[in-house]
This record gives sequence, structure tokens and C-alpha cells, in this order.
Amino acid sequence: MRTLAVRASKTYDIYIGNRLLDEAGDYLQKIVGGNIAAIVTDDLVDQLYSGIVEESLVNSGYKVVKFVIARGERSKNAENYLRLLDFLSENKLSRSDVVVALGGGVVGDLAGFSASTYLRGVKLVQMPTTLLAAVDASVGGKTAINLKSGKNQAGTFYQPDLVLSDYSTFKTLEQTVFQDGCSEIIKYGMIASAELFSIIKEPLMPQLEEVIYRCLSIKRDIVAEDERDSGQRQLLNFGHTIGHGIEACSNYAVSHGSAVAIGMVLITRAAVKLGYCSDNCLTEISYMVTSFGLPASSPYTSEQLFACAAADKKLRGKKITLVIPEAIGKCVLKEMPLDELQHLIELGIGS
Repeated sequence: MRTLAVRASKTYDIYIGNRLLDEAGDYLQKIVGGNIAAIVTDDLVDQLYSGIVEESLVNSGYKVVKFVIARGERSKNAENYLRLLDFLSENKLSRSDVVVALGGGVVGDLAGFSASTYLRGVKLVQMPTTLLAAVDASVGGKTAINLKSGKNQAGTFYQPDLVLSDYSTFKTLEQTVFQDGCSEIIKYGMIASAELFSIIKEPLMPQLEEVIYRCLSIKRDIVAEDERDSGQRQLLNFGHTIGHGIEACSNYAVSHGSAVAIGMVLITRAAVKLGYCSDNCLTEISYMVTSFGLPASSPYTSEQLFACAAADKKLRGKKITLVIPEAIGKCVLKEMPLDELQHLIELGIGS
């Protein structure tokens, strides 16, 4: 097992290990406390892991209540957010009790946003069950729901009190869901660690704990420096502006990881054409993306993508900050007028 301490507006620990869910109650009582634990999960994870977590929590003295949503991005909406707040109120959760986010990024975002706003903030534990949530979404304190105008348009910065990352849950993931997490791992290698990028050219499963640890170490350091996403934390958005545009264009039929993979390749191709990085950089990331079974080309035109990407929450006035690669392991932030984004997308889509 590996551990990491995050020091942001709240200091908390991340535990990375095998079969940690079996001991969830012990960890919560020792670190978080409280009397009522509200598990928030989706219908698939509920069948697989809620029983294990609930039994452990009950054995440790918690009263357990459970809120289940349908799996998928479409469930991260205002209706479920308000339903969850009502659920927490009806079950009389107090500020000393705890919300447990058991699932992937959708569950983590919805549960986190609800925990941050119910009673102006109750305790929150993230228990990621997907690779993507384990290496990225469960750590750092970003919570959100989607609005009709775009992804993650309503949200808060709210750090959890504890993260239990049990990678034994990955054995039940569909291949496409596991690949979504690989996309975020590639991102971390691109923005901050040529060594990590090299490591993942080897089979991932035997070194899973180490890879999760490396990704979260990078994120931990960035969040400690820029918790509220006004500076260096924006590096974590590599591939995401175009990626979110692809998700929106597809009405979320294209998964987050696949969309980000396409976004990373497109922005790297544009960077090559503009002289920011070498052809080798594009060759490397294209190979890495496709070797993990992820898509590398956009099913949408530059006009369609620009229309969707222009609604991205990272827009500031008529300017947007994009993450541009200079080499494997090094990206930089470049602010530009919004109308230049379409040109970059056109360069990225072109051969």
C-alpha cells in the first residue's frame, strides 16, 4: 500500500492499495468519525461493491443510508443534485456525518458537490472504483454538475477528508472504462513526467499501484501550488478543452477519456504545425493513445467542435487558456483570443 498526504485548504491522506474497501469502516472511524454514512453510488457499482462497503461501515458502528443514480454522465445533473440534497436532509445527516462517494468520476463529482453545499459543507470521503477516478477525479477538490450549456458548469472547490483508492475494483471494469483512465495517465506523463510516459510503454497492470501513486503525486503538488485553478493547475486541462467539446457534440456518447485522448492528439498536432514542439512529440503521443485502444481522430468538424468548445467554463471574457505541449513531460499555458481556438482546432484536425 502507498500513501500520499495532500496539503491544500484541507489536509488529507490518500491510501492506494488492494482490497481497501473491506476495511473502509475502520479507516472512516479512525480518520473521519461521525454516526451516519451516506453512500452515493451508481446502479452498476451498487451491485458490485456497496455491500462490501456497507458491511464494513456497519461493523464499525455507522448507520448507513444509500443513494443510487443511473450510471453515466447524464446523471450528473441538477435534478439528481437536488434529489440528493433532499435525501441527505430526510436522513438527518449532520455536519459531523459523512458522505461517501463510491464510484467513478460522475459519482465523485455529484457527491462532492452535494457534500460541499449541504449544511454549507459536510465530511466527504472519496472511494474511486474506476482508474480515471483513482488517478485524477477523486483528488484535488473539484466538484460539479453539468448544465444544459455545458459540462461542469456548476461546481465548487471542496477537498475530501479522505481518499481510499482500492485498485482491486478495476478487475470488474469494462475495457473501454479502463481505457478512459489510461487517457488521464497519458496526460500526466505529457504535462509533467517523461519518466512516467516511458514507464507506461510497459504493461500497466503489474505496476498499477506505482502508476497511480506517480499520477497523484503530480496532481498533489500542482493542487498545493494552485488549488483554485487560476495558474499552474490549468496544466491538468491538457486535451480537455477540445475533449469537452467532443463530449458535448456527442451528447456524451463519447466517453471523457476517449474525448480527452482525441483532444491531446489534436492540440499536439496543432502545436507541431505552429512550431511549439517536434514531430516526435506527435508521433509519441499518437502511438501511446492508440496503443491503449483510445481514439486519435475527431468525428466532428472544426466548426462543430469550436461551437461546443467555446462554451467551456475555462473561457475568461473573450480569451481562453490552452495547454500546449513543448516536449514529452513539458507543457505550457498560453492565453489566446477565443477566435484563435478555431484555427488551432482546424490545424489539429488536418493531416
